Amino acid sequence: MDALKNSIMEQVSLFKRTCKLMGNRFELSVVSDNETWANARIDEGIAEIQRIEKLLTTFSDDSETALINRNAGVMPVQVSRETFDLIERSLRISEITQGAFDITYGSIDKRLWNFDQTMTSLPDKEIAKKMVRLINYRNVIPDREKCTVFLKELGMRIGFGGIGKGYAAERAKMIMKHNGVESGVVNASGDLTAWGHQPNGQPWTVGIANPEAAQEVFSYMSISDMAVATSGNYEKFVMIDGKRYSHTIDPRTGLPVTGIKSVTIITTNAEIADAMATPVTIMGISTGLDMINQIKNIEAIIIDDNDRLYTSHNIHIKQ
Repeated sequence: MDALKNSIMEQVSLFKRTCKLMGNRFELSVVSDNETWANARIDEGIAEIQRIEKLLTTFSDDSETALINRNAGVMPVQVSRETFDLIERSLRISEITQGAFDITYGSIDKRLWNFDQTMTSLPDKEIAKKMVRLINYRNVIPDREKCTVFLKELGMRIGFGGIGKGYAAERAKMIMKHNGVESGVVNASGDLTAWGHQPNGQPWTVGIANPEAAQEVFSYMSISDMAVATSGNYEKFVMIDGKRYSHTIDPRTGLPVTGIKSVTIITTNAEIADAMATPVTIMGISTGLDMINQIKNIEAIIIDDNDRLYTSHNIHIKQ
């Protein structure tokens, strides 16, 4: 029996493909004994991500997102039920995170920030606050009956940069599973969802990037039927007076976040993982972990500016 099992396992391989979608590097992987079949399933996953990109993009004038933004302060816009539901879920996450997650983040005046070497001082607090005045999820008015969305203020903009990748990864997984993929991974630039097992029958091993060197692994864990997302300032930040400031802006103050190098969220759904990583960074270690510890089926790993590791209650990781 063991010999038969080993023989079956030897025939199973991991087929993967990398492509640029939604402005990010996506890698889709399928475990199968048939390369042609695996590639067809990957094609279906990619097609689903491309469909969502068209739906949510702010770079196309005919997307539903662009239509909502164009009519900000003017009138409600009727959207598909899919877009409406995603907006409603986003607003719920905003409530849970006390506004640290906010899809109206697109309203920020981008003249305020220039995260490169020419930035040598923080902007004035009052100016920063004015620049983010249009960021307010409470001014997104959804009408479930009419399936419309209205942005109350002229100049407001929504965007799905904080949740879209995770949503797309989750949808691609759903399509692939529906079409028979029992084991696979959809990795959206580090926001990933994995199900089933590796070809050798073991759970998937996920590495958490070292905040000081994104190509190195800080720690790792074994997962199956789970999603992981990481938000970090190790790739984009500025040093001002010897202090590291993240490219992540606190929507409530307009000022950059400091103190945390990276936040990794582990949960059952890639959309939730993606949406919760940045808010924990904004909320800070104590408040962020307190929130995570009160929510079922979600865990967090935080690395601070001094490389100290903090975890929520149920985390066990290997270093």
